[in-house]
Amino acid sequence: MDRVNRMDRLELRTLRYFAAVAEELHFGRAAVRLHMSQPPLSRAIRALEADLGATLFHRTSAGVTLTGAGAVLLDEARALLDRAARVPARVAAASGAATLTVGILGDSTDPDVVRLADAYRRHHPHVEVTVRETDLTDPTCGLHAGLVDVALTRGPFDPTGLATRALRADPVGALLRADDPLAGRASLTPAELADRRWFRFPEGTDPLWQAYWNGGEPRPGPVVRTVRECQQVVLWNGTVGMTLADHVPADGLTVVPLTGLPPSPVVVAWPRTDPNPLIRSFVRLAVAVYAP
Repeated sequence: MDRVNRMDRLELRTLRYFAAVAEELHFGRAAVRLHMSQPPLSRAIRALEADLGATLFHRTSAGVTLTGAGAVLLDEARALLDRAARVPARVAAASGAATLTVGILGDSTDPDVVRLADAYRRHHPHVEVTVRETDLTDPTCGLHAGLVDVALTRGPFDPTGLATRALRADPVGALLRADDPLAGRASLTPAELADRRWFRFPEGTDPLWQAYWNGGEPRPGPVVRTVRECQQVVLWNGTVGMTLADHVPADGLTVVPLTGLPPSPVVVAWPRTDPNPLIRSFVRLAVAVYAP
């Protein structure tokens, strides 16, 4: 009876722990994802294995892999956790109170965003989603200001008070005029553009965000707020900008891959202490949709 009562109390929490380890295949990364230390996570998984009478993971120094029993439990855990997450949303929807405000960083044409919207609608057909698209001056899309519930954006930015999950990483390139002397290069480094003017963001923009899109250090240049403005100042002034390497530039512009810089991370971000199940479901679906 004690064992049954213990499983009744801990099942959802323990299944969340298990799912995190099963998806990360690493106890350390799973602990970071769950915002907890590794020892209690390891103990919880050991206790779950003891309660079920089955080994769920093959453990090695390089990480872990799922056993056959673990693979079966992962399928069941995902289904149970997804169902549990939908219960409050369905109750809220029945009372007419289910809403979610999503911040998007001016990249709503991303095909993964379209797939995420489709998945979220299928899982939460009665939730009214409001979208707040922001310009390049606020990479949190209004999270720090409390204007959105969850953001689909890019890093890096100040994560104070926020939880984040990386979804994808995109290589970057230098945005140049098509007639720029460097436009024909196969690749460039930030050092080769050190004497050039770059577009920059307004005073007060997150410094981590500003530094990344300036090739890692402050640089002088015209102030921009939107992707369109970035393109126009390069076209009109011959300045340098950074963009995604696979970006299709406007007429008169070209993109040359940049080496020596980390790729641009696509992230989902949300308030660290917000227990809203609609947010948790959004994050899970985003991770699933963006998985390679």
